[in-house]
Amino acid sequence: MPWFPIGFAVCHILYYKNYSSHYYHTTRYVVTGCISLLYKMTILKTSLLFIFMFMITGLTYAQHLFKGKVIDELTHEPVEYASIVSILSGKSAATDRFGNFQLSLPADTATLQLSYIGYRTKIIKATSGPRRIVVSISRGAIDLKEVQISPDLDNGSFHTLSALDLNLRPVNSSQDLMRLVPGLFIAQHMGGGKAEQIFVRGFDADHGTDINVSVDGMPVNMASHIHGQGYADLHFLIPETVSTFDYGKGPYYTEKGDFATAGYLNFSTKDALDRSIVSLEAGQFNTFRAMAMLNLLDSTARNQGENWYIAGEYNYTDGPFTFAEHYKRFNAFSKYTKQLNANNKLSLSASAFTTTWRASGEIPQRAVAGGTTAIDANGNPVIIPQYANPVGRFGTIDSAQGGKTSRFNFIAKLNTDLGNNLSLENEAYYTHYNFLLHVNSTFFADTAGGERENNQDRDMFGYNGKLTKHNDWGNTLLTSSVGVGTRFDRTYGTERSFVTEQYQFLKYFEFGNIKQNNSNVYLDETLQSGKWLINAGARVDYFNFNYHDTTKTKVIVSPKINIQYTANDEIQFYLKTAKGFHSNNAVTVISNNAFKGLPAAYGADLGLNWKPIPHLYVNAALWYLYLQQEFVYDDDGNIVPGGKTRRTGFDLSARYQLTHWLFADLNVNLARPRLADSAKSTGYLPLAPTFTSSGGVDFKFGNGINGGLSYRYLHSRPGNNTNTLIADGYFVTDVKINYTKKHYEIGLTIENLLNTKWNEFEAEEVSQLRGETAPVDQMSFTPGMPFFAKLRVAVFF
Repeated sequence: MPWFPIGFAVCHILYYKNYSSHYYHTTRYVVTGCISLLYKMTILKTSLLFIFMFMITGLTYAQHLFKGKVIDELTHEPVEYASIVSILSGKSAATDRFGNFQLSLPADTATLQLSYIGYRTKIIKATSGPRRIVVSISRGAIDLKEVQISPDLDNGSFHTLSALDLNLRPVNSSQDLMRLVPGLFIAQHMGGGKAEQIFVRGFDADHGTDINVSVDGMPVNMASHIHGQGYADLHFLIPETVSTFDYGKGPYYTEKGDFATAGYLNFSTKDALDRSIVSLEAGQFNTFRAMAMLNLLDSTARNQGENWYIAGEYNYTDGPFTFAEHYKRFNAFSKYTKQLNANNKLSLSASAFTTTWRASGEIPQRAVAGGTTAIDANGNPVIIPQYANPVGRFGTIDSAQGGKTSRFNFIAKLNTDLGNNLSLENEAYYTHYNFLLHVNSTFFADTAGGERENNQDRDMFGYNGKLTKHNDWGNTLLTSSVGVGTRFDRTYGTERSFVTEQYQFLKYFEFGNIKQNNSNVYLDETLQSGKWLINAGARVDYFNFNYHDTTKTKVIVSPKINIQYTANDEIQFYLKTAKGFHSNNAVTVISNNAFKGLPAAYGADLGLNWKPIPHLYVNAALWYLYLQQEFVYDDDGNIVPGGKTRRTGFDLSARYQLTHWLFADLNVNLARPRLADSAKSTGYLPLAPTFTSSGGVDFKFGNGINGGLSYRYLHSRPGNNTNTLIADGYFVTDVKINYTKKHYEIGLTIENLLNTKWNEFEAEEVSQLRGETAPVDQMSFTPGMPFFAKLRVAVFF
């Protein structure tokens, strides 16, 4: 493939089309970046082919190619990561996202075994040839024995874990979905309507600064968001519409650009429904939820490759707080897919949500109890008495806090099989977004008034394209992908201001419109031969920041190299190294030259996937990450750019099937996050997790009874950079029990089964309460949910 001229033309055209007014001033940056990347692409491809020459010395020239596609028997949708194994030779392959596979064998006929988690194993007789065989597999019991360790599963270990967890653990909220990622913890601290705070791999990632989040390939992260860089609000996603989720830790994935430093998380919605659903839920604290997901076309249309369904959701809760939240959320979703012909599949989807809520906010520790720790003027910890007018843990100090937000999304996809092992993916998306928040974490400490207003309206639109070529040379497969993408963000009335408790304007401390563009091009090469798999790639990202009619441009090149060795069908080793980045807020890029626009991250993982016995699966990794610039909390609770940081850590995930109906899971995550350019005593990273663990047991009886008991543990961690303030840890258990039959389900969910007293969120803040003579520097907190039970009834048809 002529990658160099194609890639260069794309870079040049994208830039000229979108930024011709600045062409003469900044062309040299973009062209230089593209030429640099494409030169590296050429060297990369040449190097891989050179390696290939040494790896195919054992190649058998008389090879026969078997090509196929694996689909779900009921929905006719492709099954990704299904395992195909030759019974005679033991050689294996895995399906791609379109369900396609190819396998080279010495004979022109073969007996193949097809398996995937949650499906019945199927054995077929196959004959080689140019035509793809289509094989349907039916759903069945979960059996960990079906999980295969094979050389062709690059990043398959994470997909294995996600598929197991999604099959075993029922979810009915976006929070449930995010908690399925091993080592990822979330917290809500300003009412239920905000995006959750995310903690993963030694990062307090704020609301998404260091984790790339997407749904069906559409970005969820909001660049230059008024309430935090990379703000990722997933509340528009109805959990029952999710078919799979995919995640990866670290900056090792060529397709993932901005914010993918600690990792990425992508949810894929269902293309087709196997049944329609209506469900109702009710619980404590005036909690209600109604959800419906309905097929709009009959089985005849499905058999012809056409599907269309709609889904809707309504949520309401007052929460456990004395000052009721009055949290209301409406969600709507629709998706249409059609197999236009043998080579083209079209997908159109639209989603919308709107939320309003009141918030009790964060409460200083002294407002609830005496003997708490504060920091004096010299930076030393002191014990202080209780506030004169204390409130309860679930009380409130400022009842004017709360907000409203809405988002509308539209996605169009066209996937094309171009023949000759060549495929093309095209995606266009559009988002309209509104955000309004009133928050007060300092109370009377600010002379201008403690009530702050965050306000932003936004349009976001973009395109992602990917061309993939599979080259099969007997025992060796080379997969080449070239991708391009561009994203435009336009904000209107971006505002941070002081207001009164009646929301009357006092003064701005940030106001203006933002125009931002991120365009990228990348090349990814994966060479699989025998027991080895080598993945190498590089991407160039171009940014144009505009604020107050001032423009700055930035370019960053991110190379990736990943090596995997499969010793046998029981153990696999991998080494990952890469450079990634997260962008800075456009306002900061324009107004402060001391801060980096695109801080780079350099990471490495050394890990293994291991099946010591048929029903035990283990993934473990030692990792390192260096970040050029951390985003941290200041004393007023604002997110600001900080210094360089280093992290080392260890991740362990294990899944074990004790019997055909009983499953156990365990995740342990250790991290040592530190500021790289500070003294030891001042080098702590506030709120960054150092030790987390989650796990539990799940059961699935043949009579329809299913459920599980789970826990999550977050160890106490530094609350400030000197570790003189502490953010308390917690241990919380949840239980779910369902009775599921063909046409209905009845379920009970209990959160915080042991009624543990815990804090969902804590942060250092300088606050002054009514009657106090001076501000106090100490931890403020949002209490975690007490014992909470809810019932669910669902009907399937």
